[in-house]
Amino acid sequence: MLERGPELAAAAHAVDELVAGAAAGGPGRGGILVYRGEAGIGKTALLAEIHRTARDRCTVLTARGGETLTSVPFHLTRQLLQPALDGFAADEVRQLFGDHYDLLAPALGLAVPSSDAPADPQGVLIGLARLLDRLADRLRDRPPVLLVDDVHWADAESLAWLDAFTRTRRDRRLPVLVVLAHRPFVREPKGPGGPATLAALADRAVLTLGLNALTSGAIASLARDTLGGHADEPFCREVWTVTSGNPYETVELLAKARDRMLEPVAGSAGLLRDLGAGARGGGLVARLEELGGGPTQLAWAIAVLGTDSTPELLSGLTGMSGKQVAEDTERLRAARIVTAPTSGRNGLALVPVPPLEFTHPLIATAVYGSVPPGMRTALHGLAAWALTQAGHGPAAVSRHLLEVHPDDDQDVVARLRAAAVEHLAVGAPDAARRCLERALVEPPHADTYARVLYELGCASLLTAPAATVRHLRSALDLPGLDDELRIDATYRLVQALAHNNQLQEAARAAAVEYARTPPGTGRRRLQAAHFIYEGFQASEEDGPDRSRRLAELTAGLTGADNSERALITVRGFDATMRGEPATEVVRLCDLALVDGAPARGLGWTDPEWGFELPAFTGIAYAFADRPDRAEALFTEAVRAFEISGWSGAHLAFGHTLLGLVHRRRGNLPRAQHHLEEGLRLADRVGDGLPVHWDTACLLIDTLVARGRTAQARAVADRYAFGPPWPGAIVLPDGPSILGRLLLAEGRVEEAVSTLEGAAEALTVRGRHHIVWAPWPLDLARALAPTEPDRAAGIAREALTHAERLGTHTALGEALRCLALFAEPTEARGLLEKAVEHLAASPSRYEEARARFDLANATGSAATLAEATALAATCGADLLTPDAVTARASSHRPE
Repeated sequence: MLERGPELAAAAHAVDELVAGAAAGGPGRGGILVYRGEAGIGKTALLAEIHRTARDRCTVLTARGGETLTSVPFHLTRQLLQPALDGFAADEVRQLFGDHYDLLAPALGLAVPSSDAPADPQGVLIGLARLLDRLADRLRDRPPVLLVDDVHWADAESLAWLDAFTRTRRDRRLPVLVVLAHRPFVREPKGPGGPATLAALADRAVLTLGLNALTSGAIASLARDTLGGHADEPFCREVWTVTSGNPYETVELLAKARDRMLEPVAGSAGLLRDLGAGARGGGLVARLEELGGGPTQLAWAIAVLGTDSTPELLSGLTGMSGKQVAEDTERLRAARIVTAPTSGRNGLALVPVPPLEFTHPLIATAVYGSVPPGMRTALHGLAAWALTQAGHGPAAVSRHLLEVHPDDDQDVVARLRAAAVEHLAVGAPDAARRCLERALVEPPHADTYARVLYELGCASLLTAPAATVRHLRSALDLPGLDDELRIDATYRLVQALAHNNQLQEAARAAAVEYARTPPGTGRRRLQAAHFIYEGFQASEEDGPDRSRRLAELTAGLTGADNSERALITVRGFDATMRGEPATEVVRLCDLALVDGAPARGLGWTDPEWGFELPAFTGIAYAFADRPDRAEALFTEAVRAFEISGWSGAHLAFGHTLLGLVHRRRGNLPRAQHHLEEGLRLADRVGDGLPVHWDTACLLIDTLVARGRTAQARAVADRYAFGPPWPGAIVLPDGPSILGRLLLAEGRVEEAVSTLEGAAEALTVRGRHHIVWAPWPLDLARALAPTEPDRAAGIAREALTHAERLGTHTALGEALRCLALFAEPTEARGLLEKAVEHLAASPSRYEEARARFDLANATGSAATLAEATALAATCGADLLTPDAVTARASSHRPE
C-alpha cells in the first residue's frame, strides 16, 4: 500500500458515508468508486485492503472478471449475490425475490428455469437490480460494499445489471458502495457493448482515480523491506528501472533476488534485468517450463478450466492421479504461479477444496497464451466432456464448446442448441446467439441446418432485428422446416421486419407465405400478420382497397378459434381508424374476446401471436367511447408484463395504453403519470423506439390539454417529435397532435401547414376518425379568422364523419367546432347539443371545454361554474377559474 494514501482515503470516506447514511435511515449515500490502472499496478491489493478495512462495518461482496469467462452470462453477478443470499433462510430469500423468484433465480444459478420459454432480458436486469435494492435494505445494519476486480473482463450481462442498478439514481448516490477496478481503455469505447457500458459506469462514478507507478523511493523501501536495510541506492534504482515502478513486477523481482540470495548492492544490479524477464510473458513461460512437464500440463489445465479448476476436474482433464495433482500444485505454488488452496475440516465436516487460481491475471494470460493452439483446443474439448460427466449443464459447458474446432460433430451441435435454450431462459440472448452461431459452423446436418437458423433468428429477435431477418430468411430458403415451423418462422420474420421499421417488407413477406399456405389456422395467422403491418404503415398505396379486402375476409368469421379472433381484431382496429360506426367496432371487439378477455393463446405475453392483438382491441374500445373495457384490458396488460418480468418496452407500452384510457376519460393528471412512467421505462431500453413515438404523442396532447404548453414543447424536443415521421402510424395521429401543439404556441402558419399535411395523408387512406386524428377540428379553428368559408366546410365535413362514427365524443366535438361558424342563436343550439352529447360520453375534459364555450355564448354564470368545476376535476390548468373568467370577459358581447 505504499503511496496509495489518496486512494485509500477516498475508499475510507466512501465507506464512512455509506455506513452513516444507512445508520440515519435516509436515502443511500453510497455510489460508484473506480480505480483504473495498468496490469500489475496494484488494483487487486488495493481492493483487498478496502475489504479488510470495511468488513467490520459492512457486508463485503467480491467478484473478479476472467479473461476466459467473458462469455459466461451473469458470472460476476453470481459471484456477488450468491454469498449474500446464502446468509438468509429459504423463505427469506423468496421474500427478497418478491414475485419474480422463478424469473431471477435461474440467472443466479439458484434454480433451474421453470420453462424453456425465453426470459425478457430487460426484465431480468431490472429484477436483479431491485433484488440488490431489497438486499441493501435488509443489510442496512451492515450495508453492502461490492468489490469488483478486473471488471474489464466482466461478462456483458453483469455489466448491464450494474448499469440498470445505477442508471436512474439521482446525485449518483446508491444504497450500496460499488468499487470497480479495471485497466485503462486502449481506445475510447464506441457503440453498444461491454466496454461502452463500463465507460458509462465510470462516468456515473462519484470518483475515478488512476493508479500510478511507484516512485523510486517507494521501490527502495520495498527492496530494503524484502532484502534488508543494507540494499544500496544503485541497486534500488536499478530495481525501479527494470520494473518501471510496477508493483507486481517489483515484488516478483525482489522475491527472485531473495530466492537467489542476491546481494542487494551495486555489483549485483546488472543481474536484475535477466531476473525481471521472468515476471511476465515469455520469461514467465520459460520459468514454468523449468518446473517440468507435470506442472506445465497442470497450469495449462487451470488456464482452460478457470474457476472450475477443482482437483477432481483437473485430474479428469490431465489424466493425473489426485496425488500427482497435489504434488504439482505444490510446485506451482512454491514458484508463485498459483495460490495455495485451503482444505481440511470444519469440526467433523469436510471443507471443499476451492478451485486453484493463478496468483495474478498476468500469469493466467501468459499461461493460456502459451498453450499450443492444437493442445488448447483439445483441452477445451476435454473440459467440456469432464464438466458434462460431473453433472454440469449445457450452458456451463458451452464456453468450452465455443473454442473447439468444427468437426461435423452433431453431438456438439445438439449441446450448443441446448445451451442456447438455457441462456434464453435466464435472459441472456447474446450468449444464446453465440452458441447457435458456433453450432452453424460445426455444421449441422442438412435436415437440421434450417432449424438452427430458425432458432438463431428467434434468439436475436429482441436484440438484433436485422440479424433476425437475415437468419430467418435463410432458414425459409432451405429445406428442413415443417409446415408449423415454417409458419412460425415467417411470423417472426414479419415481426422482426416491423421492429426494424420495414413495414412494407413485413406485409409483403406475410402475403407471399400465406399465398402458398393451405387454408387453415396457419394461413389465417399469416393473413392477420399481413393486414396488421400493411395497415400499420403511415402511408400505403391503396388503403381503402386493403380495408375492403379485410372486411370481405372477416365477414363470415365467428371467432371460432384464435386465428379467426386475430383477423377479427385486426378488422376492428382498421374499422376504428376508418371512422366506421362505433357500434360495429364494439361488436367486432366483443367477438374477438372470450368473456371480455383475450382468449388463451392471444394474451399479452403469448409468444406465438404477440401483444399487438389485445392492444388493438383495447385501443379500438378506447376510441369507441368504451374506456371501461379498454382499462380492464390494459390493467391486465401491465399486471401480466410485471408478473412475467417484461420490464422493458412491453411494460412501457402498457403504461402508455393506460395513459390513453385516462386521457380519453379526461383524467389528465393520471394520464400524465402513466405516460411519464411509460417514457421512463422506454428510456431504459434505448432511444427512438416505436413506444417513444406513441407515448410522447399522447403526453404532448395531455400536457396541451392541461395548459402546460412549455412542458409539451420540452417533450417534443426531447423525443424529436415531428417530421420525418416513422414508417408506422402513431396513436393518436402524430401530425394532428403536433399541429395542436403549434396552435397552443401561437405558431398558426406552421400549425396550418402541419394539419393540412395530416389531412392529405389520412384522407387518401380513408381514415376519418376525428378523435384519433383531430386535424379537422383544429384546422377549422386555425383557419376561421382568415378563411372562414373553407374552415366552415371542414367543420361540416367533420360532423358528417362524426355522425357516421356515432360516438358521443365525436358528435360533441364536431358540433362544438361547427358552432364557431354559426349565427349566435344557432351557435347556442349547437353548443347545447354538444354539451348533451359530451355529458353522455366518457370524455370529461371535452365536456368541460364545451360547457366553457356555452358559457361564453350565453353569458351564464351557472354554466361557467359547471365548466370550471368540471375542468378542475380534469386537472386542466388552462380552464382554471381565473383563466376562464378572463377569457369569458374578453369574449362577452358589449
